[in-house]
Amino acid sequence: MFLSVATTHRPATDLGFLLHKNPHRTQDLDLGFGRAVMLYPEATEARCEFVLTLDIDPIALVRGSAGGEGLLDHYVNDRPYAASSFLSVAIGRCLGAAMGGRSKERPALAEAEIPLDVTVAPLPVRGRSDLVERLFAPLGYAVEVTRHPLDPERPDWGEAPYVTVRLRATARLADLLTHLTVLMPVLDDRKHYFVGEDEVEKLLARGEGWLPGHPERDLIVSRFLKRRGVLVRQALAQLAEAAEPEAILDPAAQEEREAGIEQPLRLHERRLDRVAQVIAESGAPGSGTQGSGVQGRGAEGAAKRVLDLGCGDGKLIARLIRDPAIAQVTGVEVSSAALARAERRAESLPEALRRKLVLLQGSLIYRDARLRGFDAAALVEVIEHVEPDRLPHLERALFGDARPATIVVTTPNRDYNVLFPSLPERQFRHPDHRFEWSRAEFGEWAERVAAEHGYAVQIESLGDIHPDFGAPSQMAVFSR
Repeated sequence: MFLSVATTHRPATDLGFLLHKNPHRTQDLDLGFGRAVMLYPEATEARCEFVLTLDIDPIALVRGSAGGEGLLDHYVNDRPYAASSFLSVAIGRCLGAAMGGRSKERPALAEAEIPLDVTVAPLPVRGRSDLVERLFAPLGYAVEVTRHPLDPERPDWGEAPYVTVRLRATARLADLLTHLTVLMPVLDDRKHYFVGEDEVEKLLARGEGWLPGHPERDLIVSRFLKRRGVLVRQALAQLAEAAEPEAILDPAAQEEREAGIEQPLRLHERRLDRVAQVIAESGAPGSGTQGSGVQGRGAEGAAKRVLDLGCGDGKLIARLIRDPAIAQVTGVEVSSAALARAERRAESLPEALRRKLVLLQGSLIYRDARLRGFDAAALVEVIEHVEPDRLPHLERALFGDARPATIVVTTPNRDYNVLFPSLPERQFRHPDHRFEWSRAEFGEWAERVAAEHGYAVQIESLGDIHPDFGAPSQMAVFSR
């Protein structure tokens, strides 16, 4: 089995200081169940690649060694060849200091996010064909999966349950190694050792900061703990407690910062009011107003079923749900803590309005059959939180698969940022923004997406318009 980690961070050979392995030497380590060999096929200032290979004796796995007990009870198995829990253990044993984020020579680099390019092969995947993306993409990785046939000479036999996975991201090396050690056994859905309470502690320690809010959290916990019910419930209960301060307190503080920047303009309220108005005026399928723009549509053409994508704690939902012409509002949010806040907000609504509300946990970058058949959808200040290389996935899932009749997208106007006195130069309004588009960039994106997916689009400014820098926010209304 094979793991490659490469970087183009300059000088790239500093990767050796993070991994605690000399780029000019080949090293090997006897792990008891096999031998790990570590080397650098490339080590230049421009690019450095580290490779870990693991060679396991299949007979020793069954027979055991030196009076010990065998790890498996049958001879025919894929464990010597598949990147599984054996490779996770090898990473922990060989690269423990790197996983801990420690580097005496380069402590600042150990904490820095650097470009990383990782390949794992062959990786066993048991489950849905998109399982690799569902696990790694929410963590910010660009995922490339190469599938392999059972027999290259017999393509009619179908695909093998083994793939080659390539992950690319700008991230801390320690985080990447931690994600791999947790998620490889999850994809494999097998472990070669007994799972007890110590595995719960290991999972909670390695999942700190990312697992509580992961959209596939329950699946990860169940598979990592080999579906042992008591351990799974114990881990999920502790993760739920961990999610509360992380998902509510910190993001709330971040949102408060953004709101503080925009508050003098009352931009957030004006934005939500305008989006709710556009959706109320949009034409529902069968109303005879599709593609005719957003103005001049009366209540008889109002959308009947509406999606609020990235609904947060439900501020837009509170506006939409009071419209008598809207029969259902479905809020979709990746954060379980944010959904819990939306549920608490909805508790104050009259029963008749609460019956109109559906809340779903889900990621916007995957096709989701639950989101098909809606009349309108809103993404209010959502797309700028998506990594740019993940936007095509969102486009395909929303515009190509869900295909609501009307889609309303708002996002900040970067041109306007120079007018915010409290916003430092070259900083985004929110610490979680992955980008902020100028008016020209937003227009180009909207026109391209509309043309590719059969929509007409209108661009509108949100907020007071400056003669040089435009409005603080911008909106695109897509109509089929």
